[in-house]
Amino acid sequence: MPSAPVHVVSVPVNQIREITQAAWAVPDSIVLSIGEPAFPVARHVLDAGMAALDRDDTNYTPNAGLGPVRAAFAARFARLSGVDDDPSRVFVVAGAQQGLHLALSTLVAPGDDVLVPDPGYPTFAMTVGLLGGTPVPYPLVPEHGFQPRIEILQGLLTPRTRVLMLNSPSNPLGSVFGEDLTRELVRFAHEHDLWIISDECYEAFTYDTPHVSPARFDAGGPAAVPEAREARVITSLTLSKTYGLTGMRIGALVTPPGMEALLSNVMEATVSCVSATAQYAGLAALTGPQEYVSTALAHYRSNRDAATAVLDRLGIDYLDARGAFYLWADLSHATRGDVRGWTKRFLAERGVALAPGTAFGSMGEGWVRIALCGRTDELVEGLSRLPSPGLA
Repeated sequence: MPSAPVHVVSVPVNQIREITQAAWAVPDSIVLSIGEPAFPVARHVLDAGMAALDRDDTNYTPNAGLGPVRAAFAARFARLSGVDDDPSRVFVVAGAQQGLHLALSTLVAPGDDVLVPDPGYPTFAMTVGLLGGTPVPYPLVPEHGFQPRIEILQGLLTPRTRVLMLNSPSNPLGSVFGEDLTRELVRFAHEHDLWIISDECYEAFTYDTPHVSPARFDAGGPAAVPEAREARVITSLTLSKTYGLTGMRIGALVTPPGMEALLSNVMEATVSCVSATAQYAGLAALTGPQEYVSTALAHYRSNRDAATAVLDRLGIDYLDARGAFYLWADLSHATRGDVRGWTKRFLAERGVALAPGTAFGSMGEGWVRIALCGRTDELVEGLSRLPSPGLA
């Protein structure tokens, strides 16, 4: 058999999937390793998808998506970010991951550097490597509240640096960028002629702190920094988390002006267009009743509080989650420098699956990500089985 290219073979295993698939094979295991919302999809969303099938609305759509769906995404983005975007700059994509691949395929050439957060969602680095680029991790550390530092980013720049990946609210950390930091990150990108890809998959879920989109400070935004001569922020959105449509695969890229024709060509060469059925279901989610979102937000906040109560009782340190639906906890007292191996043993011995911190980069060693989106009783029971520092 002919060999695959080195840059493909070297793409690492996704450790989240590794532990989760192992857990699915263990009867009665408690799976806290994957972000799968626990609520049924809203009835009006399901009805819209089935109505599209009933009328045989199963044909191709434009590369960028159906006009009403693009307009609905633009309207939501305007409400949440304050950025009034033209629907013509919205591309409907097959979930945030395909949107990430589309954006990076358009911006990155082989040998280019992309700054990715560490800890950060694993497919950031995986996708860059798959395209022949070089993912350059920028460390997020406890001493700085796991927030990016401009001076650290500055020290990682090379003549090949092309893109800065940002993620707030963060998966896996649950951290949220404040307004001042977000503004400085956009200023940094403009000063160094970098693109920004801003992953805002969890924009609907923050706790006692607002979500701030980098697009606010980009050229054309309502609070554009003086350095912003032309727009360079691409925003990634998804309906997977906001409306529980993880398997429907529908999201959007909000792009700077002037990229429409280029992105349309790249979209044609990857997936052509998103399923019409998914788009009609997504349109119903975006424009219909929003009780799902408010109910989910209340549940995730309640689960966060229940989980931190257990960790407090056990004496386990964690990062205060301000957004998304994950809790980042320090198990270094038990993992002994091999959190990946420890999570496998913990699943085998105690029946609980947690995502190892190293799934998100080397800076995650000793930490685990806990998904807060499932049943409260399973969450509390699973965390109650964790070893406390005094007993490890």
